[in-house]
Amino acid sequence: MSVLTWIIITTLFGGALSVLFAAALTLNTRVSWVQMLVSYAIGALLGAAFLNALPEALELSKDPAQMTGTVLFGILLFFILEKLVLWRHCHLEECEVHDPLHGTADIVAAPANDHDHGRSGMLIMLGDTFHNFVDGILIAAAFMADIQLGIVTSIAIIAHEIPQEAGDFLILLNSGYTRRQALLFNLLSSFATLIGAMLTYFMLQDMNHLLPSLLGLAAASMIYVAMSDLIPGLHKRPEIDATIQQVALITLGISSIWLAGSLFSHHA
Repeated sequence: MSVLTWIIITTLFGGALSVLFAAALTLNTRVSWVQMLVSYAIGALLGAAFLNALPEALELSKDPAQMTGTVLFGILLFFILEKLVLWRHCHLEECEVHDPLHGTADIVAAPANDHDHGRSGMLIMLGDTFHNFVDGILIAAAFMADIQLGIVTSIAIIAHEIPQEAGDFLILLNSGYTRRQALLFNLLSSFATLIGAMLTYFMLQDMNHLLPSLLGLAAASMIYVAMSDLIPGLHKRPEIDATIQQVALITLGISSIWLAGSLFSHHA
């Protein structure tokens, strides 16, 4: 097969495979478990940001200060985007923004039919799309260097994405989306891998300088959603047994990202 054929097949089916595998792990989960497993999703997000996206961005960037500035800009950008989503959902006075007793911190502790109107789900999908786009660039660049390197890199990226995609599914479900919507949005987001790969194949030199910034924005989205939209909800359960459970699941989420990165390095 030609290099272009390898790139198309790998990015198209590889991205879908990681999403479907993550879906099989999470979409059969009970609603009550979804709220509990949000702690795992927080760990997966923070692990993907601090152990994967940020180190790669800093490695590729010639100016670490500029890269950290990009992450800071990204966090502010996602704050503004969330405000816009809130404004769109809040044309009436009776909404969570106007009720000081009901806010984002109630997401996890609230009943299953109470959610954040899709805010964290929208933001995480935007960030995941950035990340998938960058994965496509990495896969195409590897295949253009060597077919075998491309195959190994693709396997690494697909395996590395599974725990993060599982976390994304949990966040979408917690954000009020149905299982079908969560699957559809993740599959659509995975197409960004193909787009990034195609652009790289036809204009590799022009894409290289975008890699650090895209990775920085992806990291910013993960950090923002975890810290702003998800962690405050955990504080609604201050009892010691709930806290131990939350810490354990956050650690498990971080560990799964670390283990995937150790076993399947992008630079293999």
